[in-house]
Amino acid sequence: MIVFEDRLSDSSLVERVWAAYSEGAGEFASVAANHWEMAITRHRGQTFLTVRGPETRATTADCPSDGEWLAVRFKLGTFMPQLLPAVLRDRRDVTLPGAVTRKFWLDGSAWEYPTFENAETFVARLIKRGLIARDPIVDAVMSGERHLISQRSVQRRFVRATGITHATYKTIERARYATTLLRQGLPIVDVVQHAGYFDQPHLTRSLKHLIGQSPREIIRRTRQLSFLYKTADRSLVDTLESRGGAANGGPCSGWDVTRHV
Repeated sequence: MIVFEDRLSDSSLVERVWAAYSEGAGEFASVAANHWEMAITRHRGQTFLTVRGPETRATTADCPSDGEWLAVRFKLGTFMPQLLPAVLRDRRDVTLPGAVTRKFWLDGSAWEYPTFENAETFVARLIKRGLIARDPIVDAVMSGERHLISQRSVQRRFVRATGITHATYKTIERARYATTLLRQGLPIVDVVQHAGYFDQPHLTRSLKHLIGQSPREIIRRTRQLSFLYKTADRSLVDTLESRGGAANGGPCSGWDVTRHV
């Protein structure tokens, strides 16, 4: 079992900071995620930092016993120019070389591993060195703003900064939202409506692909999931509905319901 704790961040580039430890060895489902992160692993006297990209599908991962983790999860649109999210996507992680006991090598310098408390200071140093950047086009896309550049240029910049398309982002966000609702005890039929799926089979296909479990398995908590928190709420669904409504009378036609399930 993996036990998680997390906190939101006041950094403009950090989505949140989370920590975890394992109470035993076993497998878990690494669920789809839109954000990239820097994760520090401590296990059996070794410490190392891994840069992880977005995940567009669920996979099975092994969890060692007595492991400890700390991760800085970055906001959408934030990226490392030297390690773009698309390069890291779907568990093509990059582990940075260790320097000494409490440091690792990055950009020719030895850096101290961040802690749960000083993660923002660590990120501020990365920004100052130019190792972290942010593309404002992502925020513009997320807020529905019109652009002066071509749609193709917008899409290209969005993928460069995030490693995924906007449609993929929405599909993953919806699946994580549906999973949260199921875990909170909402009936499956209501989750279909609230999260904007066409029907229950559509919900099931999407969750199996992106979360690695069926709705009933999620409700029964039959398998450990990787770090999952409430990534969307009804306001997001309402925003999507207000941009067009459903062509068939259902909610959320703004969701891509075919390409990524």
